Amino acid sequence: MDFSKYRINEFLSQLSSKEAVPGGGGASALVGALGAALGCMVGNLTVGKAKYKDVETDMYLLMNEAEQLQSQLTALIQKDADGFAPLAKAYSMDKNDPEYDTVMEQCLRKAAETPLEIVRLSCRMIELHQQFADKGSTLAVSDAGTGVVFCWAAMYGGALNVMVNTRLMKDRVYAERMNNEVEDLMNKYWKLADETYESVFRKLKN
Repeated sequence: MDFSKYRINEFLSQLSSKEAVPGGGGASALVGALGAALGCMVGNLTVGKAKYKDVETDMYLLMNEAEQLQSQLTALIQKDADGFAPLAKAYSMDKNDPEYDTVMEQCLRKAAETPLEIVRLSCRMIELHQQFADKGSTLAVSDAGTGVVFCWAAMYGGALNVMVNTRLMKDRVYAERMNNEVEDLMNKYWKLADETYESVFRKLKN
């Protein structure tokens, strides 16, 4: 069964068990999807209000992309599990098997691909939350702030799940290329997420 179709309590039960999947990657995808959904919430609480007529077109565009990101991140919950399954099987191989290194390398690459996509999509959603927080209804600004924190967490969680696989790769050029992309994204977007959160915090404090 697709983990993204699980009920909340079922997913949490599976996540907390000794089963290999879902794990940190799938959980990160879910958190990112929640962050995207909160962006949509801000948009829906903004459009149709006379006070925000000037930004209504912008809100619809933001909501449309946020909905797409929500859908993509939700799909990555199961995709992450699917990507890890071959690696889990490969770990049981005899290390003296002549195919061991080749199989492991392929599986490690596959297992790292989805977390990297989680990082990319979460970063894009952080950009959208900056605009939701700036243009959205003041009644929903806390939701934009919460959403950007969720996407920040998804980004960091996804990053760790890339690196846990790249550290074992024999092809260090390929591994470092993935690591460098993750680090570049994190260096840029943690700051943007922090700025957005601080902006929301100040609005609520004043």
